[in-house]
Amino acid sequence: MNELLLIFISAILVNNLVLSYFLGICPFLGVSGKVESAFGMGLAVTFVMVLATSISWLIYHLVLVKFGLLFLQYVIFILVIASLVQMVEMFIRKFSNSLYQALGIYLPLITTNCAILGAALFMVTRNYSFLESVVFGFSGGLGFSLVLLVMAGIRQELDYADIPEVFKGAPITLIIAGLLALIFMGFSGLFSSI
Repeated sequence: MNELLLIFISAILVNNLVLSYFLGICPFLGVSGKVESAFGMGLAVTFVMVLATSISWLIYHLVLVKFGLLFLQYVIFILVIASLVQMVEMFIRKFSNSLYQALGIYLPLITTNCAILGAALFMVTRNYSFLESVVFGFSGGLGFSLVLLVMAGIRQELDYADIPEVFKGAPITLIIAGLLALIFMGFSGLFSSI
């Protein structure tokens, strides 16, 4: 039980996929302009990440390892992620057209979100059990959502700030991302790397 709690907290704060491993930077910078779209993207990525790590774990251990097909793991993991993203895209388009329009091109780009592929590959390299993989996928998605929402909140507040012209846009966004990474590094004293 303690191991699951360590994986959960570590994936959210200490080993955050975005701020520690720089995975998923494209949607982190692209969708963090508004809190509403960041929230929707966070939910979608968390959902896909939980299912991707779960299904990838099953395929990896029950098919790839059993039949000696480990060279196919990248292709299989990407196919699983692409299928799940298509399912999420159809669901959001049907039930929330405004969110679908707000996410725009970033929704299909979840397929190429390296944070999700990274979570699936970390699950294998860290030799997690099925339950540990599900917890890691869920907490990795929560960590992604957390930093996306924090960034979106800061960027919305910056709309009302008096920022020098040379720092407006991408420069201030990258400075904030760097400061957030430094802040999250402060959590590394809580636990050792898992």
